[in-house]
Amino acid sequence: MGTSSFLERARALLHIQNQLARECLAELLAVLVLILITLSGSAQMVTSSETKGNILTVYLAGALAVMVSIYIAGGVSGAHLNPAFTLTMCLLEQFPWWKLPIFVAVQTLGAFIAAGIVYALYYDAIHHYSNGTLTASGPRETASIFATYPADYLSLSNGFLDQVIATALLIVGILAILDTRNKGVPKGLEPVVVALLVFSIEVSMNSNCGCPMNPARDFGPRLFTYVAGWGTEVFSRGNGWWWVPVVAPMLGAAVGSALYQLLVAFHHPLGPGTGPRPARPPAPHGLRGRGPWSGARPAEPQVSRGGGRPGKAAVGPGGPR
Repeated sequence: MGTSSFLERARALLHIQNQLARECLAELLAVLVLILITLSGSAQMVTSSETKGNILTVYLAGALAVMVSIYIAGGVSGAHLNPAFTLTMCLLEQFPWWKLPIFVAVQTLGAFIAAGIVYALYYDAIHHYSNGTLTASGPRETASIFATYPADYLSLSNGFLDQVIATALLIVGILAILDTRNKGVPKGLEPVVVALLVFSIEVSMNSNCGCPMNPARDFGPRLFTYVAGWGTEVFSRGNGWWWVPVVAPMLGAAVGSALYQLLVAFHHPLGPGTGPRPARPPAPHGLRGRGPWSGARPAEPQVSRGGGRPGKAAVGPGGPR
């Protein structure tokens, strides 16, 4: 039996018909790759005492991981990678609300699994660096490999504001990148530009709390560290910091969405001779979560309330480290 015959049989046997299931599998893999690369960069830096990596290499790894992950799932799930971006698409009526909890669960699961893989990959290095003691504080702490923690000077309120602002900036940038009625980005290069956006935010807004901007990226690995032996300190450190990178990015997503609509997207002119802008755009097409580069195009030009391509669940980043 030839290779092609085997592959054809395997595909026929394993092919999944359900659209939601396909989206979830693609999103799971994309988030897993994103967090695996991101946390590996952090683990390499920490366990080598910055002799085999530094904060800049961590930023670069995270940004490139965003790009790769969008290419992995962009045409299937939309590669949201981030609950904050999924919420954005729901708010802009480009993604159905009933899928929101499903995608959030899948994204968090992907991050949790990725954290487990990184722990296995760097198991000896982590235990050698920490002298066999897994802690979330102290000079040899290793919990920050997996989740973000605030600087000693940072208050919860300032940290919350930090994440609202950073995530709002992220969403504004993504909506601009995907807005075909704005400057636009050549088709297929959107993931590259999104990665550059993520990198720019990372190198400028990291010092307060690590700039998570992604609830799944932070909570999934944090939950893993709790299960794997770091204990309850992963939730209590920083005056109970853990909820800030879960809640604040969601609020930041709403703020960023509103800003782009109110200041840019609502004011795009329609084409010549098309009359005044309608009070409400037509219902979005293709609410199955496919990305804006899936190849499908609407027959008639439409104005997207979300600033993205009409009727497509735009691709979002998973956020930095």
